[in-house]
Amino acid sequence: MTRRANMAVKSSTEQRRGQEWLAKGGLRPTRQRLALATLLVGDGNNRHVTAESLYASALERGEKVSLATVYNTLKAFCEAGLMYEIAVDASRSYFDTRMDDHPHFFWEDDNRLSDAPAEELKLLSVPKPPEGAEITRVDVVIRVRKT
Repeated sequence: MTRRANMAVKSSTEQRRGQEWLAKGGLRPTRQRLALATLLVGDGNNRHVTAESLYASALERGEKVSLATVYNTLKAFCEAGLMYEIAVDASRSYFDTRMDDHPHFFWEDDNRLSDAPAEELKLLSVPKPPEGAEITRVDVVIRVRKT
């Protein structure tokens, strides 16, 4: 198979994965949603992205999309239950396509989020929520830096 044919097969597989992912969330596959979904899940791997990093990847691939659209689309993906938003601090959020409960390392040196081994985290209990509230999720972000 030629390199060009191999890239076309890879591209169609990635796009199919993006379409299936959108369908799983009940989202209409608009051109922009499909382009971003393909970038996020097309290769079958999970991702931790910021809106800015996904926007840069989209531009590199020649997609015509605004940063505002990327933000709105990521929020729609979260609302559809396709990914989680993880707030690292008041001004920075990451979006994670891996949906099971797991902790994260935040690498302060290069502003990167990565999965931490869930089997090593022992969370014995969480505080009771205030009256009239329920716990929807617990995010564990462990801040690290290189030594």
